[in-house]
Amino acid sequence: MRLSRRTLLASAATAAVPQAPVAAAAGPRLCTGFERLASDGYAALDGRKVGVVTNPTGVTTDARHIVDVMHQDPRVRLTAVFGPEHGFRGTAQAGGSEGRYDDPATGLPVYDTYLKNGRPLAEVFTTSGVDTVVFDIQDVGARFYTYIWTLYDCMEAAQLAGKRFVVLDRPNPVTGRSAQGPVLHKEFATFVGRQPIAQAHGMTVAELARLFNGEFLTTPVPLETVLMTGWKRSAFYDASGLPWVPPSPNMPTPDTALVYSGTCMFEGTNLSEGRGTTRPFELLGAEGVDGRWAAAANALGLPGVRFREAYFTPTFSKFQGRTVGGVQIHVLDRAAYDPVRTGIALLVTARKVWSGFAWRSDNWIDKLTGSARVRTMIDAGAGPDEVTGAWQEELSAFRRTRKEYLLYK
Repeated sequence: MRLSRRTLLASAATAAVPQAPVAAAAGPRLCTGFERLASDGYAALDGRKVGVVTNPTGVTTDARHIVDVMHQDPRVRLTAVFGPEHGFRGTAQAGGSEGRYDDPATGLPVYDTYLKNGRPLAEVFTTSGVDTVVFDIQDVGARFYTYIWTLYDCMEAAQLAGKRFVVLDRPNPVTGRSAQGPVLHKEFATFVGRQPIAQAHGMTVAELARLFNGEFLTTPVPLETVLMTGWKRSAFYDASGLPWVPPSPNMPTPDTALVYSGTCMFEGTNLSEGRGTTRPFELLGAEGVDGRWAAAANALGLPGVRFREAYFTPTFSKFQGRTVGGVQIHVLDRAAYDPVRTGIALLVTARKVWSGFAWRSDNWIDKLTGSARVRTMIDAGAGPDEVTGAWQEELSAFRRTRKEYLLYK
């Protein structure tokens, strides 16, 4: 039953929009899904009332926003914009949104999707009057980055509201080579993880949309994907030729994205994850931490990374205005580096060298990692290899499922 349904969904997902020959000859400039949509004269949107789910990352190669481009093009009937966490224009900090307003640049109504799902979000789409919802947001490759769950929620709501759904693809900035880390257990589902995927999923948003439609949505949405050309699974973001626009205020560079799927776990502890510095998620620390942490982490000989003893003063968030000690992560070999295993190793060593180490009282670490296993194993004295070994069976199962939805080589 499941296999036949998947086959039907895969066929439907590619039927309406011409798909790129993704095994094309090496060397072409990367073209995003939006660029391919525009080069085809917006044929997939012809005669449609269109609403776009996007944020500041929805840009062209020459750094124009796609909403501004489409608003000025008579071939597109763009009538609404939908903003995720941080907002359409990106002015809100973590855990915030811009609310409902009219965009000053275009006059378009902007609707807030943040923390809305199911029927309430379907009602937003109905109120907007659109018949086609387009998604174009740059992801960073981690399960707990909320934009992929905005994608999921919008797909579900579009199905409930009877809308078409079109995903314009963009690169996974940390490559799509492999999935890493623990897989979410359903009882721990939140907005930082709705469904059982790996912590570092190794997929693009179009691939995730196909997986969501085929594996998790009770009733699939009418889905169309416009793929990239010129992207390879082994490519990091700096090979794309695209401008980097911070997807959120604390994701300033592709280097941040490289470490994020591991070091975001420190949000579940009483240590600073570097918010309020110029290197969030690369700087970690707390009052009372000293050079022993960097020494203990370096002694593990983790591939592709070294740790520098560091001191910093966050301007907001944890330890605001106070000097803390800790580590700065220096990735020396991106191909060898495993961000999730590195994050686990840093949690293990932090707990060993700093007597003040504690988990957040709400056990947020369980939501981030997708189960209580990481927390309980580290508390019981498990080392990095033991902790990472505990999820290998479920990770292998996810990799097998994931393989069926991959669109690029």
